[in-house]
Amino acid sequence: MALKSLIRKQELLRRKILTPEKITRLNEKLLKQFCKLDFSGVRTVHLFLPIEEKNEPDTFLFIDWLRREHPEITIVIPRADFETSLMTHHVFAGREMLQKNKFQIWEPIDDQEHSAEIDLVLVPLLAVDVRGYRVGYGKGFYDRFLEASAALKVGVSFFAPEGEISDVHENDIRLDCCLTPDTIVYF
Repeated sequence: MALKSLIRKQELLRRKILTPEKITRLNEKLLKQFCKLDFSGVRTVHLFLPIEEKNEPDTFLFIDWLRREHPEITIVIPRADFETSLMTHHVFAGREMLQKNKFQIWEPIDDQEHSAEIDLVLVPLLAVDVRGYRVGYGKGFYDRFLEASAALKVGVSFFAPEGEISDVHENDIRLDCCLTPDTIVYF
């Protein structure tokens, strides 16, 4: 068992030392796992966009695959409000309709929000434990979003789940499963 603060530091370093070649291989393997998800009945997928400077998984690969293989699925992306620690959700309109904010996070330029139900959410994380609890960057954006959502909650990680997080909070939302390069782990 370990504290989130310690896990966060360890996992940020673990990602930082990945070579570009290793990241490319891990992303290719993650895409293969993503393609194995059951998209029958899924009308809307919410994806986080990668922060390249933090070596996050490349969800643009997932977007490209969804647009090619499931053009009927609406792709939704977030915009973070750092004043309120809440997110708004917007239909992905193409890479040309994105810009980076001051934290180097890709966000939609369009202000029109998506308000319909979301069926599947890809959740960013630094680490996930064997019970499906995750460690993020510590701001709680996704926990606040997911607490009111019935969507399938799918983590995306370069690394397999390990141990247990000792300081899980009552507001922490558990994932349903997590994509790793080698498998999909169901909780």
